[in-house]
Amino acid sequence: MELPKNEMPQQEENEVKMPDNAYSELKNGETYKPILISDKKYPEINAWTVTWGILMAIIFSAATAYSGLRFGQVFEAAIPIAIIAVGASTIAKRKSALSENVIIQSIGASSGVIVAGAIFTLPAIYIIQEKNPGIALDVNFLQIFLASLFGGFLGILFLIPFRKYFVSDMHGKYPFPEATATTEIIVSGAKGGNQLKLLLISGLIGGLYDFFMSTFKFWSETISSTMCNFGAKIASTHKFVFDMSGSAILLGTGYLIGLKYAMVICAGSFLSWWFIVPLLGQYGITEAGVLMNTMEPGVIFKDFVRYIGIGGIAMAGILGVIKSAGVIKTSFGTIFRKNTNVSSEEQQIIRTQRDISMKIILFGLLGVLVLMSIFFFFGGMNMSFTQVLVGILVVFAFAFLFTTVAATAIATVGTNPVSGMTMMTLILSSFILSAVGLSGGTGIITALIVGGIVCSALAMAGGFITDLKIGYWIGTSPYKQQSLKFLGTFVSALTVGGVIIILSKTYGYTGNDALVAPQANAMAAIIEPLMFGGSTPWLLYIIGAILALLLDRIGIPALAFSLGMFIPLQLNIPLLFGGAIAWFVGSRNKSEEINKKRKEKGTLLASGLLAGAAIMGVVSAILRYFDVNMSMPETWIASPAFSILAIIMFVALCTYLILHSIKLKKEE
Repeated sequence: MELPKNEMPQQEENEVKMPDNAYSELKNGETYKPILISDKKYPEINAWTVTWGILMAIIFSAATAYSGLRFGQVFEAAIPIAIIAVGASTIAKRKSALSENVIIQSIGASSGVIVAGAIFTLPAIYIIQEKNPGIALDVNFLQIFLASLFGGFLGILFLIPFRKYFVSDMHGKYPFPEATATTEIIVSGAKGGNQLKLLLISGLIGGLYDFFMSTFKFWSETISSTMCNFGAKIASTHKFVFDMSGSAILLGTGYLIGLKYAMVICAGSFLSWWFIVPLLGQYGITEAGVLMNTMEPGVIFKDFVRYIGIGGIAMAGILGVIKSAGVIKTSFGTIFRKNTNVSSEEQQIIRTQRDISMKIILFGLLGVLVLMSIFFFFGGMNMSFTQVLVGILVVFAFAFLFTTVAATAIATVGTNPVSGMTMMTLILSSFILSAVGLSGGTGIITALIVGGIVCSALAMAGGFITDLKIGYWIGTSPYKQQSLKFLGTFVSALTVGGVIIILSKTYGYTGNDALVAPQANAMAAIIEPLMFGGSTPWLLYIIGAILALLLDRIGIPALAFSLGMFIPLQLNIPLLFGGAIAWFVGSRNKSEEINKKRKEKGTLLASGLLAGAAIMGVVSAILRYFDVNMSMPETWIASPAFSILAIIMFVALCTYLILHSIKLKKEE
């Protein structure tokens, strides 16, 4: 007798296959059962996983910190680490590779989020110092390390109570694009055979595509309307421009996100770039009396329009917290239950649903609070008792406020708006800290360290929900992932602290061959006027907040829309192409079963494109570090063929994804 779908037995590891309902919403009475059996123990914490996890955390912390500061690009570490973990376990012929690889990826992936939290904020101290030599600004390794460490720990501790809501209660409601890609890599590696072969081929194509584009510069990285004279004239006179990155990473991400969210994101981007920017370009005047029709569209967006997006992101965060009030109450309410024997409760919870206990979380938060207070008192920031108290309240309030926003953003679009939320944190915290007497150089250091802690917490919350979703799909133990995440955070914070100090002293942030550090430069531009006197675009923040409220009222995802308004146009349009391909592949046949198979095959191909491009991006950064110049001559880069070839190659990549997703073999 055949069992109902929701009562099918779980699979043994040698029958590796993603369950049919892994990516879809559950019907009434249906439950999700992961690949690994819930009541069976698997090797998770051992010398192999811890050693490889620490090694990945060190390598990718250094690589992404260098890439982010030097070239303005921070690579998501989860996917490359998953690829390496699968390769290492295959070579070593590990018997329990599936459970072990999830843990390796979870430890190592701390690198990308800790790097983002650190380099988005703390280098701003060096930037302000270089621009204002007369100001005494001193930052040391311990300050960078502890800011990253405390932020990472807070992100972990604040997120754990929300794990069940995001990964289980909302099953199938969030697309989790990065978690999907990483899970497909880990599962395909365990399957071997055709699945792994397909993943490797698409990974090779994506990697070579981006490598030839960004390193060899065989064709332009951006497809723009300004490539032709007519488009350049329209951009100059009407401030209308079409910009699109040709990256395989973004195309693959768009496929995983799906058409719905890609359309919402691009709608926000189109509003910014194709309505507000041209409108300001025709009629706008700056506070200094400069007509905006003399500015480039990119300058209008960077200096004015994107702040509307920041206001929208902040309001979406507030709305997210309000809507999550029930979840927050349920999660934290367990702490205050009377006559509750936590240990006996935990024994009844199955392995795949057990989290670190709320008592440990509470003690952990208390421990971070005490250590942070000591850090603020004796960390060289010259803060009074009142200022320390205010600083602690600001950190905890904003870290908690935006934790669910970061997790929702990653679950929805695969992109964490951490820089936008940190900008808002810096603005409000600087305003609050200046009200209690902090200003000038001391105020800048304090505000940026506070911002660095919050930024690291939000980056960690967004990245960690990906790890937990992967573990949920596969069937690893959440409490073990959560425990080892602290180790990965510690190692990553140590590494990134050293890298920031070395790079800042070696290259600097001004002059020729300086570090790009776009996010840190933006933070410096925001905080300088706040601490030394200047204007803040409050009106633009308020407009964004009102817009987010209106969008929420009419049922449009405010966070995704605001993200589109904040993220540059060229990074959003490829998502629309990827989402459109996913819709086309999964809907053109009359058979729902065939459409589903095609969509799943496309998911694997898109994951490969994303993974291969991410790995080759790290290789490209390493080559640049050693000053290996492999680009084509300037005469080729300046030629029309350089731009035309970019269009041809992007169309070819889209064609590959469509045709190979649709083509199914008999066994499929």
